[in-house]
Amino acid sequence: MAPLMFAGLVVFLLLGYPVAFSLAANGLLFGLLGMGMGFFGFDQLQALPDRVFGIMSNSTLLAIPFFTFMGLILERSGMAEELLDSLGQLFGAIRGGLAYSVILVGAVLAATTGVVAASVIAMGLISLPIMLRFGYDKRLAAGVIAASGTLAQIIPPSLVLIILADQLGVGVGDMYRGALVPALVLTGLYLGFVLLVSLVKPAAAPAMPPEARTLRGAALAGKALVSMGPPLILVFLVLGTIFAGIATPTEGGAMGAAGALLLALAKRRLSLDLLKQAMDSTTRLTSFVIFILIGSTVFSLVFRLMDGDLWVEGLLATLPGGVLGFLIVVNLLVFVLAFFLDFFEIAFIIVPLLAPVAQKLGIDLVWFGVLLGINMQTSFMHPPFGFALFYLRSVAPKTVRTGDIYRGAIPFVAIQVVMVVLVLSFPGLVGVRDGGQETGAPELQTEDAGAAYLLPPDDGRP
Repeated sequence: MAPLMFAGLVVFLLLGYPVAFSLAANGLLFGLLGMGMGFFGFDQLQALPDRVFGIMSNSTLLAIPFFTFMGLILERSGMAEELLDSLGQLFGAIRGGLAYSVILVGAVLAATTGVVAASVIAMGLISLPIMLRFGYDKRLAAGVIAASGTLAQIIPPSLVLIILADQLGVGVGDMYRGALVPALVLTGLYLGFVLLVSLVKPAAAPAMPPEARTLRGAALAGKALVSMGPPLILVFLVLGTIFAGIATPTEGGAMGAAGALLLALAKRRLSLDLLKQAMDSTTRLTSFVIFILIGSTVFSLVFRLMDGDLWVEGLLATLPGGVLGFLIVVNLLVFVLAFFLDFFEIAFIIVPLLAPVAQKLGIDLVWFGVLLGINMQTSFMHPPFGFALFYLRSVAPKTVRTGDIYRGAIPFVAIQVVMVVLVLSFPGLVGVRDGGQETGAPELQTEDAGAAYLLPPDDGRP
């Protein structure tokens, strides 16, 4: 029954039904079938209300609306435009300078918005017309904007990391710490690709003409500090308190939301209309996440009652190659699914099935979550269904064809795959902590294949 139940879910999704209702309806349908066929009794389904109540009372999930609201206020108060203008002037004299600026601003926006849609749309509206006006290759410009927007998925305080932490049962702060270095490395790889393009094909990434660089010397440095200072200070305060253990992610998110309001007020851009837009978007996104989470809870409860977890474990735990074989197959599976499913569908359907197997194999779940987060980043960039590509298409001028956006995304999808390989090859990039001990570090390697991904042995210490 477990394989039939999973196949039924696939059919629901292929028919185009909303994910949340597909999960819940499929779970209830097979729940009735399971009771009718004697697999389990109605009393076991009575755990469902408690599970739903557990979701609604989960204080960790409050971080989602807080960080979403914080990002929307900062983005809609003109921060992105000011940052791009300052960095564009700063790097404008060198080839590819605007592309470097877009990536760096995308990283800053990622650390403030945590929402891919907000980052891609903001950068598309502001920077794409400028890049095209100064002669940038359409494909490079589109690829840089879409890729920089997806940094919001892996740079803390990413909503993706919050959801992965919840699904894997690990701390959000641990996920944030673990993702920080890989996120910076990925940003560096994006910058390196632009540098390579500017060297190999200079005409694709020209410097800004002298007449466009209106600021010089102290005036330029002053403007850059003024535009970058407040949002970076807010990000460091929020993430710093979380990393230091002073505040929980929920408390940090609340502080970030309050700080964003103060920054918008200081810039005299806080209005009733801005508040309404931010609260409306925050409510929609939060409701979307919670409804999918409730649907996935219905599905996972019935799936486990059908011994579906044992079926998945039997499929994955006996793969050749041990831990390394499991990791390779899982990453290939997630990469392929990202062509057809978005992040939320993968996170709520696939990750709960993989987590018990990874835990049984001794894989550090924080490291595993960061690895999956980087891999799932491709779901926003995959032609033809990548949402970042759709967001960019919605704001791109007609001179930029859909084919240009798709072709521009391909090199950056390849870079994301390279980042997955780097994390697999060098687990110490994810510096996570478990009980005060570094896990996933290179010194934990043994002769066993894949031992670098394992938790340290239990030596009886607390």
